Amino acid sequence: MRGRFFLRFGILLALMLFFACAIFAFLAAFFADWRRADRAIHPFAIVVIVFIFVGLLMVGRAFRGFALPIGDLVAASSRVANGDYSARVPERGPREVRSLARAFNSMTARLQASDQARRAMLADVTHELRTPLTVIQGNLEGLLDGVYPRDDAHLQPILDETRVLSRLIDDLRTLALAESGALQLQKEPTDLALLIGETVAPFRAQATASGVALNTEIAPNVPTLNLDPARIRQVLENLITNALRYTSCGGKISVQLAVNSEQSTVVTVSDTGKGIAPEELPHIFDRFYKSRDSRGTGLGLAIAKNLIAAHGGEISAQSELGKGTTIRFGLPVES
Repeated sequence: MRGRFFLRFGILLALMLFFACAIFAFLAAFFADWRRADRAIHPFAIVVIVFIFVGLLMVGRAFRGFALPIGDLVAASSRVANGDYSARVPERGPREVRSLARAFNSMTARLQASDQARRAMLADVTHELRTPLTVIQGNLEGLLDGVYPRDDAHLQPILDETRVLSRLIDDLRTLALAESGALQLQKEPTDLALLIGETVAPFRAQATASGVALNTEIAPNVPTLNLDPARIRQVLENLITNALRYTSCGGKISVQLAVNSEQSTVVTVSDTGKGIAPEELPHIFDRFYKSRDSRGTGLGLAIAKNLIAAHGGEISAQSELGKGTTIRFGLPVES
């Protein structure tokens, strides 16, 4: 498209030069003959002059059709350079220029969305950090002022909040590395069935105490996968934690491992909990997105999505209010 644009632009400039030279040559010859002759204007000469002028006007109009959209782009680019990502240009002019304007508008729309997401993320990070820091500061001030006794009962909340801060910082670092593509996976041949069993085992006591049945269903002959076991364990722990959080007493959580027809392993974590509202479901993998009753940071599912993507897999969710949620991710079987 760029080649066609410059070709048309070059032809346009050549036509303008041709008509300008033709007018100059014709007028020079005409006035020379007019001085030597009886100074009568031949009708054919008038037709030629009119034709040349009309041609020049048409070429000038076409050139204006090129120049004005380019001027719009130059002005809008200056606005974007100054930080105004709301700049848009009208899609007018030749096809190539319209395509350029469309691409520019798409670029500025993405920049604007990215800038808004960055601002929202900074606000969310500030909020998430402020809460534990406020608790720590309040408790320490109470201890120093003698309002609280310096015993385990008042020191334990401070330790708990420092753990919350540590976990939040680790999650932010993992998410930043994953989204930038700088996350280094320590891949090794892994028995995914064994990994799932080891991950589920520590949650059984919590599930039993909550009156929730926690089961695993492992398909036979699951191939060994080349993956980062620590990162996949992190994904599984997050999904099981969420399932336990939203499944009430008498409910059921199932962790399944199967191999589909496309020779990729599929892990499914399903529960019979309260489910997710339809308007919230498309956003659950967005960073810092939390439902109204969520007690988490809104980073767990975003991290899970990026970790699965780093392994070349995909993750999806299905849910229905009052009937539970199913989150499924696939991992390719590498040769």
